[in-house]
Amino acid sequence: IVADSAKSAVHNADIVCTITSARTPVLEGRWLAPGTHVNAVGASVRDARELDTEAVQRSRMFVDRRESTLAEAGDFLIPRAAGEINDAHIVAELGELVLGTATGRQNAAEITLFKSLGLAVEDVAALRYIYNRALERNVGMTVRLGGMRDES
Repeated sequence: IVADSAKSAVHNADIVCTITSARTPVLEGRWLAPGTHVNAVGASVRDARELDTEAVQRSRMFVDRRESTLAEAGDFLIPRAAGEINDAHIVAELGELVLGTATGRQNAAEITLFKSLGLAVEDVAALRYIYNRALERNVGMTVRLGGMRDES
């Protein structure tokens, strides 16, 4: 369904994904309903952001890697520089959630946010999952890459 605006696109959404090259916010926190989960994947440089400060403030924030977020994520760095949040706003890294050493959503009304800057391990895990499903279903094809010569 094509939405007339970003606001109408996220109205009553359970999951919102921002995957843009925006320099300024395209998602406003006041639009998020209780219980929404946001995947913020774009705007992965320190002076660009997809989310306004309210969206970040209202969210329980999880990241793929703290170090990267503290150095590169404008969605985090800009509100931090304004004194609206601090480093403790980052609840946990994705790996901590997977290992069970951190708690995710604490109640049904909580807004959660995953800020991803993209790590190679995430790509490898996704590819491994897809590869295994292809093997199980006996679909796909093998393609030789990188100048490999078949000497047989």
